Amino acid sequence: MNALNDKQKSLIIIPTYNERDNIARLVEAILELPFDISALIVDDNSPDKTGIIADELARKHEKVEVLHRKGKGGRGSACLAGFRYAASLDVDYIFEMDADLSHDPKEIPDFLDKIKNYDAVIGSRYAEGSRIINWGISRRIFSKLANYYARLLLGIPITDYTNGYRCYRKEVLNSLDIDKIDSSGYIVLSEVAYQLAKKGCTIGEIPTVFVNRRRGESNLSIKEITDAFVSLLRIRYRYS
Repeated sequence: MNALNDKQKSLIIIPTYNERDNIARLVEAILELPFDISALIVDDNSPDKTGIIADELARKHEKVEVLHRKGKGGRGSACLAGFRYAASLDVDYIFEMDADLSHDPKEIPDFLDKIKNYDAVIGSRYAEGSRIINWGISRRIFSKLANYYARLLLGIPITDYTNGYRCYRKEVLNSLDIDKIDSSGYIVLSEVAYQLAKKGCTIGEIPTVFVNRRRGESNLSIKEITDAFVSLLRIRYRYS
């Protein structure tokens, strides 16, 4: 069945922190797609008033909801909060994607086609046919090394452990032991994938075009990058 004819419901979880320049454009693009899609914006009390813009979008669109958090808990914990919120919702698929326009909503049909044969699908920047736009050579090298290191430690047969453009079957997310996840930031993506793999869930990948943010500043800190390497070791041994 073509995804355009699929009547199943999807929820897009969008964590935000200082994304006032991007969030409206992203949400409007998502809602223009010919699917039954809703959006959950999880805002970490953004100083730039992203949360206010999110509330305006929710008033404008019945398929937009906002979850406000009190402080900057990080992208990973924001998605986990979204997963908890979505656990009882009437949806079939749950996406997560970045708010900075790095991920193209036009790829959502590709996810919906692929997820029919998998429990989870990752938009991989390293799958054949993928492209990364506006990344410098040092960022490319670091990302490659980080993903190689993650695969070496965790052994999941995927090529991209750290891209946050993903789709899950709702029942699969509901099987996660979210309280056991103690990572933060982007490393939560690796821990979620590892939990799913340990449960025997199937994880597929699709090619994606990843565009480095054009508006706003990156929320990824050097400390978060350093902590990620240590956290991968902790994940490996905690679950073993």
